[in-house]
Parts: sequence; structure tokens; C-alpha cells
Amino acid sequence: MKEPLFHIVKRDGVIWWKAWLIRLGAIAAALILSSVLTVLLTGMNPLSVWSALISGAVGTARRRWMLAQGTAILLCIALAVTPAFKMRFWNTGAEGQVLAGGMATAACMILGGNLPPLILFPLMIISSIAAGAIWGVIPAIFKAKWNTNETLFTLMMNYVVMKIINFFSQYWAVPKGSGKIGIINSTTRAGWFPELFGQTYLLNILIVIGITIFIFVYLRFSKHGYEISVVGESENTARYIGINVKKVIIRTMVLSGALCGVAGFLLVAGTDHTIASETVGGQGFTAIMVSWIAKFDPVVMVAVSALIIFLARGSGELSTTLGLNKSFSDILTGIIILFIIGSEFFINYRIIFRGSRKEA
Repeated sequence: MKEPLFHIVKRDGVIWWKAWLIRLGAIAAALILSSVLTVLLTGMNPLSVWSALISGAVGTARRRWMLAQGTAILLCIALAVTPAFKMRFWNTGAEGQVLAGGMATAACMILGGNLPPLILFPLMIISSIAAGAIWGVIPAIFKAKWNTNETLFTLMMNYVVMKIINFFSQYWAVPKGSGKIGIINSTTRAGWFPELFGQTYLLNILIVIGITIFIFVYLRFSKHGYEISVVGESENTARYIGINVKKVIIRTMVLSGALCGVAGFLLVAGTDHTIASETVGGQGFTAIMVSWIAKFDPVVMVAVSALIIFLARGSGELSTTLGLNKSFSDILTGIIILFIIGSEFFINYRIIFRGSRKEA
């Protein structure tokens, strides 16, 4: 038999600094390719394009706070889906779980707007956590009891909650016909987060920092985190050593859904003050990518979330300042993310070519 040109071999392990060198090399290669495409497709100086992108993301104090706020929300959702994905429960319903939490928050703001803040805010957070947890645990129960397909189940749950929001928007929309449910009256500000040190989004960011620390400790050092890891590696092994797999699945999805509900709470109470079916804007799916790229490490997720939001916010400036088509900025963003994801292949595998010991 003729030997193939190359074959792929799984690496035993890569030292952490070599892994980061590979990632940085991938980012550098992506920037070079993007710069070449910029010259070929637009004729512009790549440096002016990158300068506009950076300015669009962090050019002013307000933009920096918006970057931090966007990073916090995406990070919160990524942290929420991480326990489920580490357990190999393919939760594609984060979008719906966030919307469920946001809808519960908005309902409390509308129905309990006359309540004092000391009662209203606990009611909002409890309701959002409960709504997200319920939306997450329903597919988990079906998976644990009857082994249903959790990917399709959680995905379909997204559309159910979207239709629920559309239904209630007929009665609670502000302004009428906008499809947005909540409180936009800046005079009453019922259920709005207060400013901290003059910053609108600081409370959101502090809450997500707390969640990041909690998930890090929970996954690394708690018994529940250990059980999640074992179930993710092998359900049979977990059963053999006495772990109740069904209980772990249900418990983990309660946590995942509850944290998504908190993200919905932050979006409504601390950011938009309204909820609509498109409020999450696909971040529930982007969060899955963040979690996988970071290999379920909450600390690395901070950097990955910041990078994705940086590119998303900065790319808008390209069309505003330089007059470039938004699709072009999306191409640049896509290339960078694709190279980062692709770098994980070279971290985990090596390529051995025929007739030589060369590796890549």
C-alpha cells in the first residue's frame, strides 16, 4: 500500500506557553491575511482600517464602557452554558433561557413597578433565576428520564419563549407596536439598575465578575464540579463509581438555566430596560463558541469574550468612518475568529508528512 502524503497524530500535551504561542501566531496570520484582503478588495491602507476598528471599540470612554458591558453579558452566558457542555449536555437553548429570565424580569417591572426597590429587585432576580432554571431543566428531565435529543429539545425551546414574548408584546409593548416589553420611563425608572460611581454598567460588570469567580471555584474545587467532569468523560464510569448521572444532569441544567436567567436579568434591569424576541441577538450561540475556545476555563473566557465583543463593536466603525460595506468588516472578524478556532487543531494534533519527520 502506498503511504499517504501525511497523517494526523494526537499530541500527548502541549506546554501552556507553547499553546499560547500557537494562538498568538494564528492571530498574527489572520491579521496578515486580513490586511492583504483589505488592500486587494478596497485599496485602502490596512493600518487605517485597523486604526478605525480600534477606535470604534475603545476610542472614547463611553465606547470602553460599552465594550466592558458587552463583554460582561457574553461572558455571563458563556459561563452559564459551560457546566452543561463540560458534562457533554449539548445545551443550544441558552438564547431562550436568557429570554425567559429577561421576560420574567420585565414582567416584574411592569406588574410591580409601584413596589419599593428593596422588594422589587429581589423579586426580579428570583423570578429571572426561576424562569431560566425552568427553561433549562425541562429538556434535562426529558434527557435524564427518556434519553431525548437535548440539542433539538433546547433549540426548540428558544422559539417557544420567543413566541411567548411576541404574545405579551401585544399588551405590554412600549411604545405601542414596538414589540419591546419593559419600562422606558426615565422618570420612574422602576426596576432600573442604579448608577455606581456615575457609571451605568458598573453593577452589571461587578455581578458578572462574581459569577466568574463562582463558576471557576465550582468547576475546579467542588464535588459537583468533579461529578460534572466524570459524567462528561464517561457516563458508565460515573455510574460505576456511584454517581447518580440523572441527578447530575438535572442539577447542572438547573444551574445553567439559572445563570442564563441572570444574564436576562442583567440585560433588562441593567442595560436595555426592555425585552424583545431579538434582544439576545444570537449571543446564546456565540457563547457556545466562547466556552469551547476557552476549553471551559472561566478565566480564558474573559479574554475570548472581550476579543469577540471588541471585533463586533470595532467593525461598526469601519462602515461609519471609512464607508466600507458592513459585510467586509464581518469578513475580517470571521477570518480572525476562524484562525483562532483553527489554532486549537495544531495545539491538539500534529501533522507528520510522508518520508520525513516534519511536523506542523
